[in-house]
This record gives sequence, C-alpha cells and structure tokens, in this order.
Amino acid sequence: RVELFDGQIVVKPRISPRHAVFTDTLARTLIQTFAGRASVRIKCPVVLDDFSEPDPDGALLRPPRERYRDAHPRPDDVFLLIELSDATLAADRGVKLELYARAGVREVWIVDLATNTVLVHRDPAGAAYRSVVRVDASGVLEVEALPGPTIPVSALFF
Repeated sequence: RVELFDGQIVVKPRISPRHAVFTDTLARTLIQTFAGRASVRIKCPVVLDDFSEPDPDGALLRPPRERYRDAHPRPDDVFLLIELSDATLAADRGVKLELYARAGVREVWIVDLATNTVLVHRDPAGAAYRSVVRVDASGVLEVEALPGPTIPVSALFF
C-alpha cells in the first residue's frame, strides 16, 4: 500500500477496522446519492501529474465509468475527492491537499473522524484552496459541480 507524492513513494498506514467501516459507509452514501450522475470510486488512484498518484478514500468522477478502463482519472475528470482522516489528518490537510490544489482538483472534502466534521475545500489557487468551510454533524453537504443532491453530514458518521 503506497502512494506517489511529488515523485516520492509514501507508505500508507494500515487501514484500521474503524476506518474500513467509515469507508463502507462513504461508499454506500455516495452510490445512493449520485447513482447515474457520477462514477463513484473508493480507494482508487487518481493521476494528478507525472509525479503524483494518490489514492483518495472516495471520488466522484465524470461518467461513464468505462472511460477509466485504460487509464486512471485525471484532475479534469474529478468532481470531488474525499479523504477520511483519523491517523492521516496531518498528511491529508498538508501534502495531499496541496497536491490536489496544485493539480486543480475543484473540490476536496476532508472528513475528520475525530470531530465528526467535514472540511470542504473549493476554488483551488496555486497550492491552496480559496474557500474552506467546516461543516458540523448537523450540516448538509452539496457537491458544487453536481448541484441538487445533498448529503447530511450525519450520514457519514454513526
């Protein structure tokens, strides 16, 4: 289990049982909410450039899914990337978020499993995002590029 960040191979931490259950919940929620509107991928690579290929916990991609049969998605294919963060919060909010912004990924959610909140990052500019909003467990999430369907933050937690 490795990822590529700026040409460096980074060993990913083992997936805890808790993280695995949250990943299952995320997958179910995304599929139920966006079926027919986006391709849903869980823990699959996204090629940001020739030197970076992270594996976000979740992704909503431009359909149809068959377009990814011969190549992993690139930033222009991405509506949303999601990182579920517990032990990886520092890296997700640091190096990974910077890579996503530099590549022009339009929206990234960092789901903080310790605080039951979601940090919604939009409008990439250089190595950062111009808009960062914290949404607590009573809030609702909407993907900017896919208006209409919403996800209650509470649906991501149990």
